[in-house]
Amino acid sequence: MFMLDVFVAAADGQLPTPDGQVEVHPGLAGKTAAVVAFPAHFYVLAPVDPQWVRMQLPPGDYSAPLGARFLVALADRIGAHVRTSDAVLAARAHGQDTGLDLRGITGDAHPRVRFAHHYRDEVRAWQTRDGMGCLVLGRGLAGRWEVSYEVEPGARGHGLGRALAAAALGLLPAGTPVFAQVSPGNSLSMRATLAAGYRPVGGEVLLPAVLPSG
Repeated sequence: MFMLDVFVAAADGQLPTPDGQVEVHPGLAGKTAAVVAFPAHFYVLAPVDPQWVRMQLPPGDYSAPLGARFLVALADRIGAHVRTSDAVLAARAHGQDTGLDLRGITGDAHPRVRFAHHYRDEVRAWQTRDGMGCLVLGRGLAGRWEVSYEVEPGARGHGLGRALAAAALGLLPAGTPVFAQVSPGNSLSMRATLAAGYRPVGGEVLLPAVLPSG
């Protein structure tokens, strides 16, 4: 529960102390190892010796924990792969209908759902009635609720991404923290997620032992 408490506090604007510390928690990796970054405070969630981590990181270099050199060394050390560096955004669920017409879907035919199963538990998925949008919720890193969504190319540019991200806040009990991972380079998803009420809290890189197929 320790790391979940950190994420929940961050969702409410209470970030870890910016003291330059790198905390290593070998037993908190869950489905995937990860490096999590907040302003001048970092968490390495991977089965490695804290002393080894300290030897890899130059003191006072606040970019190093998410830098390529350390991430590759960590991946090699634990036999994992390096995923993209994502911004982490968070919002509180309100539990109210947002008016988006969604239908629940089962199975993992949609690639977004297959991807979610690789990293998350308790995965739930919906599609818009016309099949142009897919919304997925599941418990990911540290057991937090994570949202992902996808809009078909023909429906992009009309606010559907924002509507899907917002709809997730109505599908969980009021007050539940909901987290979204967005690649900083995906400016369309970033703008849509921000417009839906999510706010940046940190950044992270996942290091799975096996990459999802498809």
